[in-house]
Amino acid sequence: MNIASLVVRAFPADFPEVVEGLKKVPGVELHGQSAEKGNIVITIEDGAGWSVTDSILAVNLLPKVQGLTIAYEYTDEGLELTEV
Repeated sequence: MNIASLVVRAFPADFPEVVEGLKKVPGVELHGQSAEKGNIVITIEDGAGWSVTDSILAVNLLPKVQGLTIAYEYTDEGLELTEV
């Protein structure tokens, strides 16, 4: 499982277009937005047919997105249980 939390930045006038674009990116879930500050908080989780990395790139390339910041990232890859 891979998951990331991001803050997406956009101009307030562009929020409706950016939010609609975010809803189309695989694995994206919207959690909050502040048009006054120009921020949209999202999480991205990997799934069948896409990776978190692919979805982060897709978000960054959406029209009207001014930038993004990764706030948190988690992966459980490489954490196989081993008996001692």
